[in-house]
This record gives sequence, C-alpha cells and structure tokens, in this order.
Amino acid sequence: MKNSTHSHIQVGIVGGTGYTGVELIRLLSNHPNAKITLLTSRTEAGKAASEIFPSLRGVCDVAFSDADIEALKSCDVVFFATPHGVAMKAARELVASGTKVIDLAADFRLQDLAEFEKWYGLAHECPDIMAKAVYGLPEVNRAAIAKADVVGNPGCYPTTAILGLKPVIDSQNTQDEALIDKRIIIDAKSGISGAGRSAKLNLIFSESSDNFSAYGVAGHRHLPEIRQGVETLLQSKFAHHIRFVPHLVPMIRGMYSTIHLGLTDAGCALDWQAIFEKAYADEQFVDVLPKGLLPETRMSRASNFLRIGVHQDNDEGVLTVMAVQDNLVKGAAGQAVQNMNVMFGLDEKAGLNVVAVVP
Repeated sequence: MKNSTHSHIQVGIVGGTGYTGVELIRLLSNHPNAKITLLTSRTEAGKAASEIFPSLRGVCDVAFSDADIEALKSCDVVFFATPHGVAMKAARELVASGTKVIDLAADFRLQDLAEFEKWYGLAHECPDIMAKAVYGLPEVNRAAIAKADVVGNPGCYPTTAILGLKPVIDSQNTQDEALIDKRIIIDAKSGISGAGRSAKLNLIFSESSDNFSAYGVAGHRHLPEIRQGVETLLQSKFAHHIRFVPHLVPMIRGMYSTIHLGLTDAGCALDWQAIFEKAYADEQFVDVLPKGLLPETRMSRASNFLRIGVHQDNDEGVLTVMAVQDNLVKGAAGQAVQNMNVMFGLDEKAGLNVVAVVP
C-alpha cells in the first residue's frame, strides 16, 4: 500500500450513485482489509452516501465530492462505476502515481481497439494502457490479475457465457476430434437493474412489468467480448459460431444464461457433469449444482456466486449449460471486489462472504 501507516487498502469509487456504485459501497463497507476514503459524483457532491441511499445509514457516511485526480491519486485502488469512456481519461495519470484501477465499464475489456470503437462509439484515449490491462475474470485469468495495474471488469453476460463455456472449451482443446458442433447458442436474460439507474421509458414500471422482451438481436456489444473470451482467453482451437441473444426480464436483479451445444458422438461419450464439477472444484464462487438440480436466479441474489447446472441429452445429442448470477454482484461490483482481493494478495472471499437472499 502507498502509505505504510494505513492498515487498510485506501479505496476510491468514481461514480458511486449508480447501482454498481452502491453495490461496491455495500460490499466494501464490510471488507476487513479495505476502507472507502473517497466517493465522487458529479451531481451529488457534498451529500453523504447514506443521504442518497438510506440503506447505508450507519454503514457508510462518506460524503460525495467532485472527481479530483489529485485526490484519487492518494488511493491505493480506484473503482470506476461510470459510463464507458470515463476511466480511460484518468487511467494513465493514476497508474503513473501507483494507484491501481478497476473499471466496471468497457474501457479496458476489448483488446481490439477497432472493435471497441465500433461497439462503443469512442476512440480509445490510452491504447498503451489498454495493451497492458488485464481482463478481470479471476477463474480464468487469476495469475495475470495478481500482477495487474489496470483491470477491465467483465460484462455481466460475458461472465456467465465464458465461465459456462470454459469446461467445454478446455475439454475440446485437449482433443483432436470434435466434441461439439460449431454453433454455440447463448440465450440470456437479465433483470432490469442491468440497464443502470437512470430514467428510461422502457424501464419504467408500466413498461417493463408484466413484460418480457429481447433486445440487441441484430448485435450486442457483449458479443465481441464473449468471442474474445472464447478465442483469446480460453484459446479455443476449434471452429465455432456464437449466436447470442439477450432478453429483459421483469425482475430487479438476476441473470440467467442458457447455453445450447450440439454434441458429436465423441462428445456424447463424455460425462459432462463430472467434467464441470472437476473444472470448478477449487473455485470459491462458481458452484456446479448436483445432477438434476437446475439453477434459479434467487440462488445467487445479492451474492457473488455463479451457479451452474448441466443437462446432457445423448438421445438428442445436446448439452445444455445453465448459469445464474446476480448481475450487480458477480456480474459487476462483486467481481470487481474479487479482482481487488486478487490484486492485493488478499483472501478472495474477503468482503464477499454473503449468502444469497431468499425469498
């Protein structure tokens, strides 16, 4: 840590008034090794966090301030819970000062800068920092995250997709014979909080309640991130085509991704339940459910757990992988805290030992 007199990691959060921002405050306020010292907001400067979110009364009374780069430099780590394009404006100066950066937006996710500009409509402002940034999926990239100065926290959908596919891709990479068909279908659903804390017509109660809709069918910005995860992070060695369709579900929290894979005869000969269980046996936040038990979003609500169910149908030659998570926790703020723990050599569960909320 920068100041050896500090017993805790000094944490700054830029953009702490959105849903991921308040989730960071909730989780970090209970972290044994971290202390929130700086919260910034362009619109709520001067107000205490507990004034904006009464749920934080008696938990966090740090006041929001304007984003000042010099103040941010005093932190050991800064989380950016901001729109795309904000973190990259400050990353170079923060890294030069010895402050680590964890961005919950997309500024440091896509290594292909042309893809970033295409999908997010922004020219990247620090490609040199981007080249050194690490994709923050601990279950795949833990060793690199531990050495990183800048981490791009994964998108919520890609987290379920990449972790749902990892045991399959890893198995395929060890075989010369194809185990699955080329087409990978990802049918994904998210709660409304995934769209952020803002006033949008399609998100008001009378529009979203009692309704179910697809979006991004012609193309979604998380698709190139999923492809990057499969092709680069998991180093897939077989030809494939990914079809990804997200949906908006009338619930506040939760994400459910169902992945359909066609099995070849060689793929049918394997026990995929056992493969998944072995793949994640040592992971603290990925839980492979027993055979026959199917995941539900409430199994993960408000927790950092991603729960996976596996169904193998050899008669039809189909493998179905179902992954659920809280889109605001493992899909965003919880994973960001998990990354911080890895970066600072802490117990990965620190601040994240939260049981799912039922009902």
